[in-house]
Amino acid sequence: MTTSDPRPDSLRRRARSVGGRVVQRLGLLPAGVPDARGNDRELVAAGPLAEHVVVYFGSTRESVYQLAQWLPVLEQLHARHPVVVVTADSRAAADVRALTGLRVVTVSRYATFDEMVTGGAARLALYVNHHVQNFSLLRFADLTHVSLLHGDSDKVVSVSNQAKAYDFMFVAGRAAVDRLASGLRRFDAERRCVVVGRPQAAPLPRERGEQLTVLYAPTWEGAQTSAAYSSLVTHGAAIARSLVGDPDVRFVYRPHPLTGVRNPTYGEADVAVRRIVAEAGTRGRVSGAGSLEADFAEADVLVCDVSAVAVDWLATSRPLVLTDPSGSGVDRGLLVREVRSLAAERAIDAAVIARDEVERDPYAAERKAMAEYYLGDTTPGASLRRFLDACERILAGQEPVVAAAEPRQAEARD
Repeated sequence: MTTSDPRPDSLRRRARSVGGRVVQRLGLLPAGVPDARGNDRELVAAGPLAEHVVVYFGSTRESVYQLAQWLPVLEQLHARHPVVVVTADSRAAADVRALTGLRVVTVSRYATFDEMVTGGAARLALYVNHHVQNFSLLRFADLTHVSLLHGDSDKVVSVSNQAKAYDFMFVAGRAAVDRLASGLRRFDAERRCVVVGRPQAAPLPRERGEQLTVLYAPTWEGAQTSAAYSSLVTHGAAIARSLVGDPDVRFVYRPHPLTGVRNPTYGEADVAVRRIVAEAGTRGRVSGAGSLEADFAEADVLVCDVSAVAVDWLATSRPLVLTDPSGSGVDRGLLVREVRSLAAERAIDAAVIARDEVERDPYAAERKAMAEYYLGDTTPGASLRRFLDACERILAGQEPVVAAAEPRQAEARD
């Protein structure tokens, strides 16, 4: 009886390993796939983490914007308790290092976390999205796991059963608590949600200039049909033409970083709007590299979709126009019923509507109530203090202050 030669299997495994390394080094990985080029050897040799807080980011560089908005806040936390950012992708890590002085490392092997976490100083793990890679760190019971996410909105994806994986959800306001309480089964939102506000929603002061400045910031097409909130295809070109056609209006277009990644039609619509802006000369500008806060600071009115951008804008107390992507069938939530809505057939009147919002501001009282409901106390510094206090309590082995005992649902406008 002869035995089979094991060498062919061994050769195939070796070939796959070599081929995988070639694909990684040449940058040929599909979008969204971490490159698995980690600092594992150095991290294992260094032993357990000395930092008290681990911020885990399992996504690739296309989604670094989700972490970027938290970096100034995390730097404030680092001044009290050492923070390390752990990524799953070396390209994303390089982008994050360019944005912060926090230590940034990449872990590509599941087992490396054993050497980093066990017996180390880390007690708190923070996450800015629900990426499947999060489970690499979520398995450690000695850490308190907190979901921050990267904004609050009425999008259907804001209510995810993945919330149950974390010990706590740090949320912006009462709206998020009520949304999770009503949308998730067997999830005690009152005990698992910690209301900290949005430290990022701290608007810079705005002085009205001679020109009316309108910011149009549509969201992306979404990862699934139920999250198709973007107005770019239905409204984008008409809004742009309306705004650049008014000589007394300055138009700022801020597309979402992921626009067109799933559906090329949205990428084509983005190109069309950019072309219109370019033709407007000095009266138009495409924003990309700058911060959202900087764009907020120069805008008199925001036109956008149901998204976290709309909620953060509430802190400015300035007029807001929310688009209505008619026919999409998505759940648009409460906020859209409390502010001016823009249907696709009225998009060509965007300049007239924006001017009316600024001059009359008919929804001022409703926006003020919505700001309190979605963001809580928007006094400068209040949200940052709540965030730092919640982290301090967890690191001290105490329970953070959770949501109020009785939910308070905001009343919708008739």
